[in-house]
Amino acid sequence: MSLATKYPKEVKQILSKYPPEHKRSAVMPLLYLAQREEGYLTKTAMQEVAKIVDITETDVAAIVGFYTLYHDKKEGKYRMQVCTDLPCALRGADQFMENLCANLGIKVGETTEDGLITLEAVMCLAACDKAPVFQTQGPDGIKYHENMTVDRTMELIAALKNAGGEAK
Repeated sequence: MSLATKYPKEVKQILSKYPPEHKRSAVMPLLYLAQREEGYLTKTAMQEVAKIVDITETDVAAIVGFYTLYHDKKEGKYRMQVCTDLPCALRGADQFMENLCANLGIKVGETTEDGLITLEAVMCLAACDKAPVFQTQGPDGIKYHENMTVDRTMELIAALKNAGGEAK
């Protein structure tokens, strides 16, 4: 089912915010809408968005590839994105990531065996002075976690599991 058929009101509302000659500006909110249900963007969804806003599929794919809030494949129910840029690395982000991987039994870019967490390295979450810092993206939205330790992170993951966060 197409995006325009599945969410006609939302698509119309998003497009109404932009003049017809600038409808390409609606690409990001349309991608967010398309990703909302499954947690990732299918090739078909990206093609539909490209058609709606009259840009190329390559342009849409470039946007999806650039922004860490868009995903082109299904992974964990929660995406844990740890900032590993230089200022955060100076505050221990690299060691935090290494220890977190060891505790989860995965490498960066992998998903835990239960399908709950996909661990990703990202650049700049705008909280360098509060590193190690990461954001979680999941069914309950985006949440930031600052001044984290591996123990506190593992407690957070246990809470996600206990709150019914198990992957389906």
